[in-house]
Amino acid sequence: MSDVDDWPHDPDGEQGSEGRRKYGHAVLAKKIDEEEDFPLSAAEYVEEFGDDPVRISHEQVVSVAEIFEHVGQDEFEDFVEFHQTLGETMRENGYWFYEGAEQFVDA
Repeated sequence: MSDVDDWPHDPDGEQGSEGRRKYGHAVLAKKIDEEEDFPLSAAEYVEEFGDDPVRISHEQVVSVAEIFEHVGQDEFEDFVEFHQTLGETMRENGYWFYEGAEQFVDA
C-alpha cells in the first residue's frame, strides 16, 4: 500500500474514500457533476484527476490514470454510460473487489 505522502491528497480523506466509506467506482463518480459534465472527455477527466488516488480495497490504492489506461472509450455521453464503462473496465482489470459482482453483470 502506498504512503499518504505519495498522493496529491489523502486516499482516505474527504477528496478520496471519505474515511474508507467509498471505494473504487464511487470515488471516480464523485469527481463529476451528473448535470454539468457531460458529454465527458476521458482525456480531460484524466488530465484533471489522473494523479488522484482511488481506494480499490482495504489494501489497494491506485491512481485514476492507472484505471483509465484500460478504458477504451474517448467520451461518455452521460452518467450511466460513464458508470457502465468504468464498472466493466474495473471488473475486467482486477480493480473491482466487491464479492458477488459477477451476479450483476450479463455474462
